[in-house]
This record gives sequence, structure tokens and C-alpha cells, in this order.
Amino acid sequence: MAINLLHTGMLKNYFKTAWRSLTRNKVYTLINVTGLTAGVACCILIALYVKGELSYDGYHEHKNEIYRVLQAYRQPAPEGKPLPPPKPAEYQVWGNAPVGPALMQEFPQIKKLAQFTSPLTLLLQHQGYRFQENNIPFADSILLQIFSWKMLYGNRETALEAPFSIVLTQSTARKYFGDTNPVGQELKVENKFTFNVTGVIEDVPENSHFNFNGLMSMSTFRGFGGPEVFSNWGYVDFYTYFLVDKGTDIAAMQARTASFVKRKAPNEPGYSIMFEPMADAYLHSGAMRQPGVTGSLSNVYIFSVIGIFILLIACINFMNLSTARSMERAKEVGVRKAIGANQKGLVFQFLTESVLISVVAVLAGITLAVLFLPVVRNVSGKAMGLSMLFTPGMTAALFLLPLLLGMLAGSYPAWALARFKPVEVLRGRFKPSGRGIVLRKGLVIAQFSLSVALIAGTAIVYSQLKHMRSRDLGFNQDQVLVIDFGGDEVMQTKIKSTKAALKENPAVISVTASRAVPGDFFPNAGTQIESKEGAMKSFSPSLYEVDVDFIPAYNIKMAAGRAYSRDYASDPEEAMVINEAAARELGYANPEEVIGKKFDQWGRKGKVVGVVTDFNYESLHKKVVPLAMRLAPRESLNKLSVHIKSNNVRRTVSEIEKIWGTLAPHRPFIYNFLDQSFNMQY
Repeated sequence: MAINLLHTGMLKNYFKTAWRSLTRNKVYTLINVTGLTAGVACCILIALYVKGELSYDGYHEHKNEIYRVLQAYRQPAPEGKPLPPPKPAEYQVWGNAPVGPALMQEFPQIKKLAQFTSPLTLLLQHQGYRFQENNIPFADSILLQIFSWKMLYGNRETALEAPFSIVLTQSTARKYFGDTNPVGQELKVENKFTFNVTGVIEDVPENSHFNFNGLMSMSTFRGFGGPEVFSNWGYVDFYTYFLVDKGTDIAAMQARTASFVKRKAPNEPGYSIMFEPMADAYLHSGAMRQPGVTGSLSNVYIFSVIGIFILLIACINFMNLSTARSMERAKEVGVRKAIGANQKGLVFQFLTESVLISVVAVLAGITLAVLFLPVVRNVSGKAMGLSMLFTPGMTAALFLLPLLLGMLAGSYPAWALARFKPVEVLRGRFKPSGRGIVLRKGLVIAQFSLSVALIAGTAIVYSQLKHMRSRDLGFNQDQVLVIDFGGDEVMQTKIKSTKAALKENPAVISVTASRAVPGDFFPNAGTQIESKEGAMKSFSPSLYEVDVDFIPAYNIKMAAGRAYSRDYASDPEEAMVINEAAARELGYANPEEVIGKKFDQWGRKGKVVGVVTDFNYESLHKKVVPLAMRLAPRESLNKLSVHIKSNNVRRTVSEIEKIWGTLAPHRPFIYNFLDQSFNMQY
């Protein structure tokens, strides 16, 4: 009992002495606490980012048993020669419909399989509430049984079975029905279809590799698209996911895919599939045509290293300041040793001071991180919530952090101070050792080296982003107002009059309509174009469906030939414009050589009339790939691009909104500026 009281008394004395020392040297304490606080705050924010990136799709109950089908579409080898296996970058997640049922028949290991389509932009209406929703795909009913989204209302197993049924997310349902149960209520879709609300699920977490605002039953799409869509191995508009039993040998399943494809799709010699774990979808997938966002594993590594560097800099700063005060504390150590203090006790005393500073710094760092979290969340676009701070792992780390920091930053100063010889100190003969001076110099060099590396890295990244945002992309993106009317049929019939009405505004420079704009989602089109040898060469370029004004309105330069023109009545059916990358893909080094060559694409046949220069219609992270620009049929138009003058943007937008209200009173005015939406890719 006496021993315990003695130990308790000693501990109290250590903490009391440490506290007095810290409060007596306020400037030193403030500098140390400030440095560690900044380091801890940065590390906490970085840890939240890294934790968020690593948490994608982790909320699903069967996350490790869910796989998806990747599909590759390549041109067959000449003369029937076998194709080598596709490279990983040649696969895409977007594929055909018949592969799903065929896999269920062939592989008994698959317990459940579901498909969903590309998301649609739809106008939904209930009574007086009307909103344009941007992310609603068609989906199989089994989808709700594979993924672990919480069902708030409705039956998970049957909610998406009947035609014209729709399941809403909680936030979407609240817009139309408040907090009441909407199951059984009706929604008007695009002012002509009536859908029955059959369920409500919790909002899909932001750490999901794909997201949506609602799901429409796939049986509805079957009625719209016809059965041929679901049996055509070359029709691409579906994402396929499946669930297997735990412990399934997926490699053995993969080994059978070549023979499976050969039997099921004999008329598609360039077609291949492979299976990818859903757990790899966000950070580890190199496939094209993802259903949602993907992350960067290299960014996770880089930020993790940056976090460690920042903490090391803060700890080295602490050690340098502590050892620099060694001369001031030498007499204190000498007196303590003279009256009986041993080296172990002194080490513990100085470590106690370090831990106290660390405790204060960690508490201040947590506070600082909480204050700056909204700013970091806004800049990064990541869902970094406070709740992530209070998970068991993070809570344990925050409890242990002061002890680890105190031990790491205070170990050498404590050891160095405790080794002072009392006789030399009290006689005034004490001098710091040569090894200690070398170590301090080494720490200073290390600290500055790490700091320079971080500053240089920041400068490089900033210059790269500045370059990406200021580089000429090959098209005009400034002051372009993009109005999204969601493919509204009424607006499609009055595109010409709408464009004319908008052009009457003196602040409007040009107006053009298209299916997509740069930075948007776009399809690929199976295309044949005549080669130099006179044979029709097949490839699958990206496709932009545009109107006749698109190329001049976006100031896209011509490399050869001409743009579409109203002077040529045959252009809508018999003309095609491609980019330089497509010409090179076909073997034409000089774009002039492809002008006049025959083409065959999606039911149209004619001649190539023009080649545009390669413009960056995707982010600068991606290489410009072959592109075909096709005059759009009326039913393909989704957006209007309005180039406006910059003298009074707010007033011009307000005037355009009034014009829109007159032309399309049934359609909300939804717009964005192209440069802002394009830069969101970065």
C-alpha cells in the first residue's frame, strides 16, 4: 500500500513539476504546442480523407462476394486469326444485356445477378411539386437484394418487379411527399407516363462507387426498348453485377469465360468478358465507362506520405526546440541529481512534459480539424463527416496519439537531458557533446528537407492544375451557359424556335443544341469507314450528336474539309465529321486523305465531309481518342449551349430564364456554366 501511495505521489509530482515548467516558459510552450497542433490537425484531416477513400462500398453486407462483369469490344483480327487477350484498359463496365441471363445459366456459383442501365434525366411531378432528377436508371428487382441499401418503405423483393414502378431515395421522396410514406402514390414522369411509387430506400452513401436518386423497373424498359435490346450482344447500355457464395473460386470461373463467350456469342469474335470484385471498383479498377466516380490509389499513398511528413516535421521541430533549451535546464538537472534524482526518474519527468504538450496539441488539433473540415470538404468534394472521427479505430488512434507523439518527440531530449553530469554542470564546465550537436544539425537538415519537398510538391501540383485550367482545350468554354432540358419531347420539337428566341437577346452570341457537351457522358458508335485500300474498316469512336451550329458555336477548328452546313440538304443523312485521332486510327496521316471516304454508322451511309482538330472533350488526364460528330436526330437532343457576352452575366442569365419560362413553362430552368462543370473533372 505504501508503495502504491509512493508511486501515486511521484506521478502527481511529475505532472505538477511538468506543468509548472511549461507554464513558466510560455513562449517555448506556445511554439511547441502550435507546431504540434498544426501537424496533428493536418494529419487528422488527411486521415479522414484516406479513411474515406478506403471505405468505398464497405457498407454492403456481402461486399467481398459481389462482382461485376467487364466487357471488351474489339475488332476481329484479319483473316480470322485469333485475337490476343484484351489488355485491362480495353475492358469497360458498360456492356450488353444478354450476358447476364447467359451467365446465370452457365455458372451455378452465381446466386443472384442484376443489371441496371445508364442513368436518365427525367422530369418528375406530383401535384404541385416538379423537379428534374438527373440520376435515375432502370434496374432489375434483384439489385435491391444484392446491395445493402436500407429499405425504409416497400418490399425489397418485389418493389421493382411491375412495369411503371419506381423506387425513390429518401431525399428524392421528401421533395414530393414530405416525410410521409409515399408507397402507392403516383408520379408523373416527363408529363406523359404515370409511375407507381413502390418503395423508398435510404440515400445511397457518398462512399459508393455509383449513386442514384431513384430506380425504375427494368420491365418498364423492356416495354420501351423491345425484346431485341435484351438479346443483342452488340447493344451497349447495361451494367451487370452478381453475387457468389463466400469462398467461390472466381479464378476458375474466369478461366471458363473464353469458351462461354465463344458458345453464347459466336457472331461477336472481338468480344471478351472478365470478372472484377466490386471491392476493386473505386480504387483499383482501370476499366472504362464506370457507372460512377473512381478514386486514385496513388493519391491515397501520396496523401498518406504527406501526413507522415507533416507529423515528422512537427516532431523534429519539438525535438530541436527541446534540445536547444538544454543549456537552460542543465542546472535544473544538476540540482535534481545532486539531491538524489536518478536518470530513469528524470527521463520520465521530461517525457511527462512531452506528453502533456502532446495532449494539449492533440486536443487543439482536433478542434482545428473540426473547424477546417467544412473548408476541406468543400475543396476536395469528399464526404468527410465528423462521424468518421468517432469510429472505434479513429477514437483509439486519437487516444493513443498524445502518448505516441510525446514518446516520439520527447525521447531524445529526455535522454539527453537526463545524462548531464551534476558535478560538471554545477561547476559551470558543462558543454554539449559533439554527437548532440551533429544530431541537432541533422534534425534541422531533415526538417528543412521535408519542408522543401512538401512546398515543392505543392507548387508543382498547383502549376499542373493551373496549366490544366488555362490550357487551350481546342474549343470555347468561356461564358457558355448550358441549359439541360432532359430530352424533353416538347422542347425537341421547338428547338429551332427556341434558338431563335434566345438569339434575339443582344447579349447572346450563339446557340447550339446537342446530346452532350464537353465533359459529359457520351456513347460510342459502331462505325465503318473506308480505308486507303478501299475496304470498310470497323472501329468504335466516341460519338457526339450535335446540330449544325455546334462546331462554329464552340469555335472548333477544322483540320480538313468542312463543317456541317445548311447549304447541303443531304448532310443530316449522308455526311459525317470526325476528329484527327479518328483519321489516324484509320491510317490517314494527312486528314485531307479521309475526306470523301465512305462511312456506315447506325443506319446512315454517306461520306466523310470534314475533320476537326483534336479538342479535349474529356479531361486533360485522358488522351484524345477517336471521335465522330454526327448530326443528331431531333429525339437525341438534350442540351442547349448558349454563348453569352461577359459584361453583365447575372442580368443575362435572368433574362434567359424569363425567355425559358415563356418557351417551356412546363420545364424548370436548369443550367450550369461549361467551364465550371468541365473543371469538376479535376
